[in-house]
Amino acid sequence: MAIGATVHTFEIDLADVDRNVYETLSLRVARHPSETAAYMTTRVLAYCLEHADGIRFGEGISGTEEPAVMVRDLTGRITVWIEIGAPEAERLHRGSRLADRTAVYTHRDPGKVAAQWDGKRIHRREDVELISFDPGFIEAASELVERRTTLTVSVTDAHVYLEVNGVAMDSARHIRTLG
Repeated sequence: MAIGATVHTFEIDLADVDRNVYETLSLRVARHPSETAAYMTTRVLAYCLEHADGIRFGEGISGTEEPAVMVRDLTGRITVWIEIGAPEAERLHRGSRLADRTAVYTHRDPGKVAAQWDGKRIHRREDVELISFDPGFIEAASELVERRTTLTVSVTDAHVYLEVNGVAMDSARHIRTLG
């Protein structure tokens, strides 16, 4: 018998000064049994930092046709393809061909993540963004996540201020392209 996903509920106050996005979000996030806490935390943070009309989570960690997070326009076309962790080059290639923008949010060492794509075919490689945070930031945040979690996410000058269940922390948001 397969083990089912664990549902986490996030109540989020989002204030992204850099993009002029201010929202109160209530998310129900299914965590697959093979999904690490750091991966799920990165996925939720990517959702917040990319929040726009049409944003939604993909099929999940076992999905092959959709990214972890995406933004669709009113016609249903994926305009932003967002992967989490260290996806295969083929997924980035596919996402970059289908969407206007492709990004990877990683909780891993960004140098090692980027190195795995060296020499691999990725459409519009120079436009793909690899987004990471200060070492230990995601791990510290993921240790505080519970089945019901309250988040406050504030962004200003590419710096992320995060409060998880009353515990504050912050990190720079590091963005590099693969080109």
